[in-house]
Amino acid sequence: MGGKNGLQDRVVVISGGARGIGLATARAFAERGARVAIGDIDAGLAGREAAGFGGLGAPLDVRDRDSFRGFVARARSELGPVDLLVNNAGIMPTGRFHEADPGLMDTQIDINLRGVIHGMQAVLPDMLERGAGHVINVASLAGRFALPGLAVYCATKYAVVGLTESAAAEYRDSGISFSAIMPAKVRTDLAAGTDDADTGIPTVNPEDVASAIVRTALKPELFVAVPRFMENASAFYRLLPGSLTTLGRRLIRDDRVLHRLDRQARAHYDQRLAALSSR
Repeated sequence: MGGKNGLQDRVVVISGGARGIGLATARAFAERGARVAIGDIDAGLAGREAAGFGGLGAPLDVRDRDSFRGFVARARSELGPVDLLVNNAGIMPTGRFHEADPGLMDTQIDINLRGVIHGMQAVLPDMLERGAGHVINVASLAGRFALPGLAVYCATKYAVVGLTESAAAEYRDSGISFSAIMPAKVRTDLAAGTDDADTGIPTVNPEDVASAIVRTALKPELFVAVPRFMENASAFYRLLPGSLTTLGRRLIRDDRVLHRLDRQARAHYDQRLAALSSR
């Protein structure tokens, strides 16, 4: 990326940018001189937050292909050609797989996976024409290390990791970079009620993930774990025989999300998820 610091005047679009990781990332890019557009299903909040850092806030429902195309088109019209897409929007319902609400499962797949696909397809034609661009997909360490109580969430994040790797191979000679950011547990609404249900995975702040995204924008890497050492840890885990991985999971009590989740602390987030799945 050009400019004196690599980000000056670059155009960055971020999905799910009104809260959490997305908002922290938007602020981090804006502080470095980038022109930032955030899209969110909560259009009012996106507009108010964007005003705080001099960016563009716009309505975006990532489940809708046309909505994503419209968001990108507006960013291109008001800010310029898109240099960087951060596919950040995501949700994380919890609970036993066989008891999961079908509508909420569909919503999770639509947002966490189809939304990423929609975003990539919205920006790639122009990036290919210009021979430059960077797509950063916010996945999760749950796309490397599956946890009980998060079956569909893990499935979507595994899919995003595979999608990113496949796209990077397909477009390797195009001038476009692809990256998957894989945070551990992040202190956002998605993790509400899980503080007492820790699985042994480190907890990081949204600003930590935002810093990793900015670093990746300046020096592209395909896979970036947050914190970084967790990528080596997950790779080591995958080399272990099944008996040892089972023992390790029991020792860290990886099923705490199922048995020790604080539903009262999570009630507000669950209400938002229910409202979202009914839209």
